[in-house]
Amino acid sequence: MPKRVLTGTVVSDKTDKTVVVKVERRVKHALYGKIIKRSKKYHAHDEANAFREGETVRIEECAPISKLKSWKVVDRVDTHATSTHA
Repeated sequence: MPKRVLTGTVVSDKTDKTVVVKVERRVKHALYGKIIKRSKKYHAHDEANAFREGETVRIEECAPISKLKSWKVVDRVDTHATSTHA
């Protein structure tokens, strides 16, 4: 069975070797039919601490690494980081 791959935005990179990725999906409301956004946060493994807050990344499902981590960062999709570090 293939591994799931999701695309989202890094919302936190404070922990060591871990990033929190927010994945948004658009769904149709069951009764009203309006398209609404639903989001979920995933803890993903980042071995080299290479990814920063605000970057768009692709994450892939993997075997559990810790209590919260069952995903790993595959690559960077977009390098337009909104935050500026001086």
